[in-house]
Amino acid sequence: MKLHLVPARAGVEWVRLGLRTFWRQPLAFISLFFALMALISIVAQVPFLGGFLPFLFVPVLTLGMMVAASVASNAETPKPVGAAMFSAAIQAFRLRWRPMMVLGVISALYFAVVVGFSALIDGGLVAGAYLFNSSVAPEVMAGRRFQLAQLFVMCLNLPLSLAMWHAPGLVHWHGVEPVKSLFFSLVALFRNFSAYAMFLLSWFGVCMLAAVGFALIATLLVGVGALALGDAASVLGGALMIACALSLAAMPLSSTWFSFRDTFDAD
Repeated sequence: MKLHLVPARAGVEWVRLGLRTFWRQPLAFISLFFALMALISIVAQVPFLGGFLPFLFVPVLTLGMMVAASVASNAETPKPVGAAMFSAAIQAFRLRWRPMMVLGVISALYFAVVVGFSALIDGGLVAGAYLFNSSVAPEVMAGRRFQLAQLFVMCLNLPLSLAMWHAPGLVHWHGVEPVKSLFFSLVALFRNFSAYAMFLLSWFGVCMLAAVGFALIATLLVGVGALALGDAASVLGGALMIACALSLAAMPLSSTWFSFRDTFDAD
């Protein structure tokens, strides 16, 4: 496996390619993302283990969206492209389900350790909420210790998020062992820091503009449409906001494939 050093402008190009690929098959991308998120939501409801099980499928979510983007961006993909995207994502999991589960177990254990240490700050309130679905009163959530514990968890989970950026792709396309894939993912991000910083800043700008645009459209629909549609206008506006949220969540994942493709290559 060979690591490429890319210029900062590559980050903007990845965003452009991700947007173009997403809008070629928006319904397919949103449907795949929704299906994978629904799977994660279902396993999160399992008693006692609901705080851990979702992490087993986070690498599957990342890999599924990367594989779908690779298929959608390939001009040789047979029609219908949406069906090919779903088929490729399922086949990728069937081929690499064992290392994907290993990545998931590593994520779950790391998260559990981080949340466990947060108990030193707030006495275990955040740990109980995340791991055991314990209810927390609103006034407690607004408290300084609870918010510090949440900030602690968020900061210590950042390295895990960076390590998981390319790990599923390295396992799938290059056959790298799960632990090594986490290390190589971190190395790639730090060696190409300027490109990935531009990537994140560009997506932040795109998401902010899209959110403002969708909010304005939804407001107009509710305000103007209320005269003709009545209560249906608010329902339509709510549906538009949900579609906006799904799109904004799926679009960045559709461009992860291009960052992976340009960063790693078979040696």
